[in-house]
Amino acid sequence: MAAKIFKNAMTVGLAVFLLSVALFMGMLYQYFGDQLTRELATEAAMVAQGVETTGRDYLDTLNVSSRVTWVDKDGTVLYDNRADPAQMENHADRAEIRQAMLASQGTAQRESSTLSRRTYYAARRLSDGTVIRLASAQSTVVVLLASMIQPLLIILVLSMILAAVLASRLAKGIIRPILDLDLEEPEQCRGYDELAPLITKIRRQNDTIRCQMDAMRQQQREFATLAENMSEGVVLLNTKGRILSYNSGALRLLGAVSPAEQASVLTLDRSDAFRTVVERALAGQRAQGRLERGERCVQLLADPVFHETQVEGAVLVLVDITAQEQGERLRREFTANVSHELKTPLTAISGMAEIIKDGIVKPEDINGFASDIYRESQRLIALVEDIIHLSRLDEGGDGLKMEPVDLLELARQTAGRLEPVARRAEVSIQVKGSPAKVCGVPAVLDEMVFNLCDNAVKYNQRGGSVTVSVEPGEHETVLTVADTGIGIPDQDRDRVFERFYRVDKSHSRQIGGTGLGLSIVKHAAALHDARIDLDSALGKGTTIRIRFPKEQKQ
Repeated sequence: MAAKIFKNAMTVGLAVFLLSVALFMGMLYQYFGDQLTRELATEAAMVAQGVETTGRDYLDTLNVSSRVTWVDKDGTVLYDNRADPAQMENHADRAEIRQAMLASQGTAQRESSTLSRRTYYAARRLSDGTVIRLASAQSTVVVLLASMIQPLLIILVLSMILAAVLASRLAKGIIRPILDLDLEEPEQCRGYDELAPLITKIRRQNDTIRCQMDAMRQQQREFATLAENMSEGVVLLNTKGRILSYNSGALRLLGAVSPAEQASVLTLDRSDAFRTVVERALAGQRAQGRLERGERCVQLLADPVFHETQVEGAVLVLVDITAQEQGERLRREFTANVSHELKTPLTAISGMAEIIKDGIVKPEDINGFASDIYRESQRLIALVEDIIHLSRLDEGGDGLKMEPVDLLELARQTAGRLEPVARRAEVSIQVKGSPAKVCGVPAVLDEMVFNLCDNAVKYNQRGGSVTVSVEPGEHETVLTVADTGIGIPDQDRDRVFERFYRVDKSHSRQIGGTGLGLSIVKHAAALHDARIDLDSALGKGTTIRIRFPKEQKQ
């Protein structure tokens, strides 16, 4: 921009200079022409007066630089100080001669195309009707300029140097406020008034850009917050398989460290399954795979990103399906266990009924078989009831009404119900503690306490004891069931709350357990936002604590 302003300023300066020279020379030429005409007229009047006084002899003694011509009334040249009058043509048609004949004096000027000169004429009529004419020549403007070419060039060079200096300063002066303009704070510019519209537009544009950037940053923060708090992993790729973006969930699920900028996605995982899914996605196909990470199972979903018909990249989504896989495994185990647990009593009942039907049993043994059938059917009913109860708890206890329940009173009632069983097993039950109310479902809490106490009695030793205590606290209420029974091995402690899991399967069959008691306890505790702690020593006993928080969901 500065160069353009400088160029335009120099062009304007040169044009002004040339125009000024032309106007000056024209005015000067015109001035000297008029001055010469006046001088000729004065000189013609003096010569005419001399001729009137002394006659022709005056002309012979006249010494002037101008050309003097004496013309008769008919236009015949009587005298000329530069040429032979006899050789000259008639001058009656000359403009200045005609004017002098009519008005006693006349002037004229004529160009000479061959000599590049202009001749000025002044004529004066004498008393006898003859005319005295004086003529003087002057060079034309072109000749005058040609004669002054050297000084004009010197002046032109000096003028252009001066113009260049001034144009440079002018250009810098015009550009400086623009160069000093602060685009972030344009209002602080101290430039000229003509910059006000530009400053206003910049300010408005800055406000618009600032609002757009704030909106983009807000969206970016929201997206980053959302992505970082996702349990799923997300990775964005370009067409070359370079990582454009990722969240911490992807690194966590893949067990990878933060990659370098624009690193290949294979730096996160180099397994064949991962590479195959990525390649198919970048080829424009939706793909999915399964990644094994120790005990963790990760499902990989990949979708190509299209722009019109071209693949512009891919999106990888990683989902931790460990819980689903474990749930599916537990479901299969539960189905198998249920089938096995139901099949055993049903087979026994069917076999004994078949023996009775075929008449093989002696009449005196029928009561024994009936007792066995009744015992197996009761076991079957208990198993079905536990399954139904557990399924209801799995569904979140929908429809169950919660109300205040005194755990100490509930423990005493449960101990009273189990007293006959404990007496037969030669196990003592003791309840202690302070009254403490929790908000819960009475039937579910009763089932939970009963199962804990029932297990403590069943898996105890002869002469052993069961202690049930209720301890209200500032932040939680603790229900503790401790026994002096057989204990739980270390390797089984994490699994005793699984469905149908038994530490001692032979002993469990013998005492008639269904294997669902502690699983029901676990689900009942979850329904009441309670936490379960288990301490056990093999051969010394087991202690289970249920911690009910003061603030429970209603």
